[in-house]
Parts: sequence; C-alpha cells; structure tokens
Amino acid sequence: GVIRTALPNMDREVKEQYQVLIQAKDMGGQLGGLAGTTTVNITLTDVNDNPPRFPKSIFHLKVPESSHVGSAIGRIRAVDPDFGKNAEIEYNIVPGDGGNLFDITTDENTQEGVIKLKKPLDFETKKAYTFKVEASNLHLDHRFHSVGPFKDTATVKINVLDMDEPPVFSKPVYTMEVYEDTPVGTIIGAVTAQDLDAGSSSVRYFIDWKNDVDSYFTIDATEGTIATNELLDRESTAQYNFSVIASKVSNPLLTSKVNVIINVLDVNEFPPEISVPYETSVCENAKPGQVIQTVTAADKDLSPAGQRFSFRLSPEASNKPNFTVHDYRNNTAGIETRRNGYSRREQELYFLPVVIEDSSYPVQSSTNTMTIRVCRCDSDGTILSCNVEAIFLPVGLSTGALIAILLCIVILLVIVVLYVALRRQKKKDTLMTSKEDIRDNVIHYDDEGGGEEDTQAFDIGALRNPKVIEDNKMRRDIKPDTLRFPRQRPPVEDNTDIRDFINQRLQENDVDPSAPPYDSLATYAYEGNGSVAESLSSIDSLTTEADQDYDYLSDWGPRFKILADMFGEEES
Repeated sequence: GVIRTALPNMDREVKEQYQVLIQAKDMGGQLGGLAGTTTVNITLTDVNDNPPRFPKSIFHLKVPESSHVGSAIGRIRAVDPDFGKNAEIEYNIVPGDGGNLFDITTDENTQEGVIKLKKPLDFETKKAYTFKVEASNLHLDHRFHSVGPFKDTATVKINVLDMDEPPVFSKPVYTMEVYEDTPVGTIIGAVTAQDLDAGSSSVRYFIDWKNDVDSYFTIDATEGTIATNELLDRESTAQYNFSVIASKVSNPLLTSKVNVIINVLDVNEFPPEISVPYETSVCENAKPGQVIQTVTAADKDLSPAGQRFSFRLSPEASNKPNFTVHDYRNNTAGIETRRNGYSRREQELYFLPVVIEDSSYPVQSSTNTMTIRVCRCDSDGTILSCNVEAIFLPVGLSTGALIAILLCIVILLVIVVLYVALRRQKKKDTLMTSKEDIRDNVIHYDDEGGGEEDTQAFDIGALRNPKVIEDNKMRRDIKPDTLRFPRQRPPVEDNTDIRDFINQRLQENDVDPSAPPYDSLATYAYEGNGSVAESLSSIDSLTTEADQDYDYLSDWGPRFKILADMFGEEES
C-alpha cells in the first residue's frame, strides 16, 4: 500500500504529526473476506520556509557612560518558527549613524543578539545613538526563495546615562626639562586635568609618592604647577620619573593618574682634567722638539656635540726653556722638549703646569701639573735607569705629621710605664697583706681523705683587739703559782657581731659530746678582754721554735678543755 498526501502545503508549524488508520482485506475486498487494521504515525520534517521576525520594530536600551569596552550592554531577539538549524539566526548592524561604536553577536543557546560596546561612551559628547539591526537565517532553502527575503530588521535606540567620572588629563604623558643649577622653588612646568561631567567640579593635584626621588619636586594642589624642591645634580640623576594624581573635590575617590618625565639638563660646572697619568719621563739625551707624552682631557659634564678642549702652558711656565705644550686641536696635546739634553745631577724632576679649557658656557678651566722625571736612556731612547736613587730617599713628611708621630710614641711610653708601676704596687700590697694577716690552721686527721670542711678558717682579723695588746705583757707559757685576776678596765665598745659569733661557736662545742678534740687551732694576736684567762696572745708563740708547757690550760675551766686535750695529746 502506498500512502500519499491528500492536501497540498502541509505546515509543520501548524501540525507536526498525523495518525492514519489503514485496513487490509482479502478476497479482493468481497463479502466474506477477512480484514485487518493498523495505525501509521506520520511526522512532518522541518524545512526552512519561515524567515526570522522581530517581535517589535524598535528596541530601547540604556547604557552608563562608564561601561567598559567589550562589555554586553543589551540583548534583542528575532523569532523563527522553524526548528533546528533552520532556526539559526545571524545578527548584523546595518552601517549607518552610531553603529560604529557597537557590535552584535549571536548567543548560540538562545539565538539572541548580544549588543556589545566597541568604543568608550561619553555622555558629555553624545547622549544617544540610533542604528538598525538585521536578523537573517544562516541556512537557506532555495525552494522557498519565492516566499520572500528570509531576514528582518529592527531599530535600536541607546540612551547614554551620565556617570560621575574622574578628571581627564590633557596629555597621556608630560615631559619637562630643567637645568641642574635651577634654584629651589623654580616652576618647571604644569599638568592639567578637567572634570568633563555636567556641573564640573574643581580638581586637586598631588604627587604619587613612591620613593625618596619624588621628594625633589612639589606640585601646586590647585594649579598643577610643578616646582623644584631640592637642588638637582645631573651627574647624580639625569632623569626623574614620577606620577601625578588628579582627584575631584566633590568626590575625592574619583582619581586619574598621569606619568611625568623630567630631564635634567647639564650645566658646565666641572673643568676638564688630564685623563692620563700625571707623570712621564724624559731622556737625558733628548733632542729639542721631541714629544715625550701625548695627553687627553676628560670632563665630568655631559659634553655636547662639538665639545673641544684647548691645552696651553700656564703663564708662569711659558718663559722657561725646558718644555712646551703643543695643542693638536683634536682634544689632544703633546708635551715637547725645548732644549738639547737634560742632566739628572742638575735636576731630577720637572713640574709642568698645563692649563686645559673647554668650549662650553661658561668656560671652565683647570691647571694640571705634569711631573717629568729625567732618566738615563740609550741611543735609541730606551730607558735604562730612571732615578733609582730616589727610592732610598726618605719620604718627606710635614711638620704636623712628625709632631703627631712623636706624640703617639710618647703616649705609648707613658702607658707602658704606668702599667709596670701598677703591677709592682699590686704585688707589694699583696705581700704586705699576707705578712700582717696571719692565719694558721692546725688540723689533725685520723683517716685518709676528707677534712675539706675543716679548712674553712676564721677571719681572725675581726677578733683582734688592739686595745689589749699593749696592756697584757705577762707570759702565758708557764703555769702561774697563784691565780691572779686582771685589773678592771673600762668596758670596751660592744661588738654584737663578734659576740654572737663566739657564743654560737661555744654553744656548738659545749652541747656536742661526740665532737672530737681535734678541731682547728687558730693563732690569735689579740683576744680575751674580760676573760678569766685574760689574753690568749701568748698562743702566738707557735711561730717560735721554743718548747711550751700547756698544762696550765687544764686549770682554766671547761671552756678550754678542747685546747688542753689537743696540746696535752701533742706533748704525750
């Protein structure tokens, strides 16, 4: 069975699918034959038979003047009832007034036309733009050309919105020049920025400080004039580069920046000088007119094109018949001899003052003294010896230098003498102290090792009493026949520290029954004022070689029991 269309010009956009019920019969369709039915679904495929159409003829857009170039500022859309690639649309701006500031592209997902900004907008220059946009199919079907053009146009009107913008400088870069000797405070140029918004605001200027170099200049906040703030030196810095910022008084957050370049022009302030060594030599057998040295000059200033140096002898040396200067007029000069032969014995050194001038304004000149040494040469001019004796001559020193050297030597000698004297005095004081302050320890140990804690001797100097040493002269090395009490003397000044120390030591030895009798024996020079045993100064006899009898110590009471046991043990 063949299924054919029954109607012409079926439209997919009107109805896309059809269902057809088909019946099949046998026996040629005669009565009594069997039949069967089926349903056939028919879907119409799309063809590009519909052009794109804009839903409205005019589109209105509002765009801020501060919009960035390349940003999307609006969308428009044309409708195409076709499906798939037949519905793909291409948008174009029709050439004309205002269209050169904008561009349009197609969004592949939504088939919308995206209008983008191609150039910056300025409300103060132009407030509105009008142009036409054309929408057309990308894939055309030539069978339907007769239907009509497959494109449509619409008008786009864009209104520019005024925005508060930063000031605008009149130049992208400012270049200025100033001479290096310009006085501080001199105005060298100015920058200009304007607020182009409606109802413009005044502008203030300031330098964008980034480093210490920027401090060489100042700017007037209102006028924008730039002046020097410090003295400039081209030889130190030949060019300064910094930024100037302009801000609106009504809105200081809106700022713009411009680069400023200042070139420092050279001023002829340095004289030229000889650029070669200041010393040369001449042979004893030199002939008149012989060139012994060619000199050149150098100038610290920036030499302009055509700079020339001139050379000549100073006036005081012009009349001397020894040497002369020949200016070659090419910024070089030759030192020439003026006589026949020189003698080292007559004069070994010659000093030749050479004056060099530059050609800049103001003219700068300097006098450079050349040292010429007389040497012995062979017949070919080869130097054989050149003032060998000079190396043995003493170096010339000024009077001030000699005085300084002598003062240094004297100061060193004084320091050495003082050091030696102090060392001797210190040694003498140490010997005297050791003789006057005698401390003896008699220590007895029954075991090997140990006893270090017993070597802590007492400071006997604190126990001496010079008031008693002259009164108690009687001997204590023999036992007295009768116990005699000393005369009553007025009490001496109480010393609390000594009394507390002695009482503490006595108490420790009295209450300790296990204390050995071998403690420490100290030599007392003065002691015992008010004691029943009077002074113990006779114990100092330990320093003598005589034998002593210490039995009388047992009669002095329990406080001297340890001493009696110690000396009794030694005698036994």
